[in-house]
Amino acid sequence: MSGMLSVTEAQTRIQSAFSRVSTENVTLPEALRRVLSSAITSPLDLPPFTNSSMDGYAVLAEDVRHTPVSLNLVDDIPAGVAPERAIGSGEAARIMTGAVLPPGADAVVPVEDTQTEPGRTQRITILKTVKPGDYVRPQGSDLRAGTTVLPAGHQLTAQDLGLLAALGMPHVPVFRRPRVALLSSGDELAAPGEPLTPGKIYDSNSFTLAALIKQSGAQLIALGVARDDQRQMEQLLQSAVEQHADLILTSAGVSVGAFDYIRAVLEQSGSLTFWRVNVRPGKPLAFGSYDGVPLIGLPGNPVSAFVGFMLFVAPAIRKLAGLPEHSLQQRSAVLDEPLESDGRESYLRGSVRLEEGIYHAKQAKNQSSANIFALVHANALLIVPSGV
Repeated sequence: MSGMLSVTEAQTRIQSAFSRVSTENVTLPEALRRVLSSAITSPLDLPPFTNSSMDGYAVLAEDVRHTPVSLNLVDDIPAGVAPERAIGSGEAARIMTGAVLPPGADAVVPVEDTQTEPGRTQRITILKTVKPGDYVRPQGSDLRAGTTVLPAGHQLTAQDLGLLAALGMPHVPVFRRPRVALLSSGDELAAPGEPLTPGKIYDSNSFTLAALIKQSGAQLIALGVARDDQRQMEQLLQSAVEQHADLILTSAGVSVGAFDYIRAVLEQSGSLTFWRVNVRPGKPLAFGSYDGVPLIGLPGNPVSAFVGFMLFVAPAIRKLAGLPEHSLQQRSAVLDEPLESDGRESYLRGSVRLEEGIYHAKQAKNQSSANIFALVHANALLIVPSGV
């Protein structure tokens, strides 16, 4: 473990330690952004019956080849009601949008293309011709029963839930949400709202990482802040195990300082697979397990923690959740100014803009891994390969 792993090697080793979580059935209101554990096949045709796409009059197209023409009004068909009778030659039925097309009719004339005959409520004048099939939605025209409509591994959107409801499915099979236990560490950390006494800083990583965990679709187990005490660290890690965490995520405490206890705890009470990666920012990245639960230890500097999450934690959560592998969106860009690297694979905060079809990139002036302000104003990470 004396050498440093490349980013790709570290990602591969971390990914190999994870497998998909178990599955469950949830109701549609609970299913937004959940991941399907099996494909969904349509149990019925959509639409389930041939219906009108307009408010108007159901007719035989042959009767209205020449207009204007007067037809007998023989029925009213609201949505949700089956037609009472078939439509014959010379007849029409008033019909609402979505209502079942009556037998015999093969087209609908929109209401704006008709005229009611004064004093003759049982007659309607058709002003414009229609062809067979006009303003009609045939049964199964959207999809047929037996069609696979959503694949396994798909993350459900609002429109997906609408489709599942239209198919009459009250429950869907999904992977349960991965449970990620989060703790920050360090005697120097104060909670926002507390007085900031000398030597203290406010804990920002707990809030950034908690939001990233939730944004990734996982369930957060908030363990709080561990002081620089090895016994308390072990107690919090044991709490994560008892709460059935699928992943333990820590920030700080993974370097070589006298009070960095995460690494020490893993070496004594768990297992440490590696703890250094050839990346900037974020070289001290620990990966191992505690009591059989995988653990990723991120550095304490806010930017390092953010970059480490994006590179190593987010892909692990995706695998736990049953989502397909996903790479960060990448674009090639022209640098507006020179930049320097220390030889590690670097993820520098920067801004990218599009000018005349070409992306231009400029790095933030302050690349300190503690400067979260520069991260807020960046819209991209500029990737410099190792060895450059």
